[in-house]
Amino acid sequence: MGYYLGTRGGEAGTRGIVVHSSLVIRHRRGFSHRTSLLTGSRGQAQVEFVLSILFLLIFIFGIFEMTMFVYTYNVLADSAKEGVRYAIVHGSDSSNASGPGCADSSGTNVQAVVNNYAEYSFHDVSGMTVTTKWPDSSCVAPSRVRVTVSYPYKPLLNLGWPTVTVNAAAEGRIVY
Repeated sequence: MGYYLGTRGGEAGTRGIVVHSSLVIRHRRGFSHRTSLLTGSRGQAQVEFVLSILFLLIFIFGIFEMTMFVYTYNVLADSAKEGVRYAIVHGSDSSNASGPGCADSSGTNVQAVVNNYAEYSFHDVSGMTVTTKWPDSSCVAPSRVRVTVSYPYKPLLNLGWPTVTVNAAAEGRIVY
């Protein structure tokens, strides 16, 4: 059952609207266009597009941040390994010895090697903390040396993600 809401005069070729229970049919010079009164779909494609792009961008930026986080860990781990390599060949038999009871008892040379290695990456080494320990309290072979590197990772894209401290460590035995 429908009702005709026409224009004045009812002339041929004019616009009129036929109203059915939940459907509106607009007549326009021989063409009819149907739209639902209950479910309007105007702008639905734009809203879906915006939501899809927003989700996709957050996903891509998340992948980028995770990649940079893993890269940061790899740089720190490699820096710690480089510090251990330096310390194990600069024991008590070396002219530039590092460790307790040696010329460089605080491990300043080891820290310098770690910082030099890490500064070739995208990171600010001024925020990096290098800790050098000799668990056996000696710089004589075959004593152990342990280098720990800590760095406060700040996300490149500041999207509200927190700052996380990344730690990496390496240990070896003094050879010389």
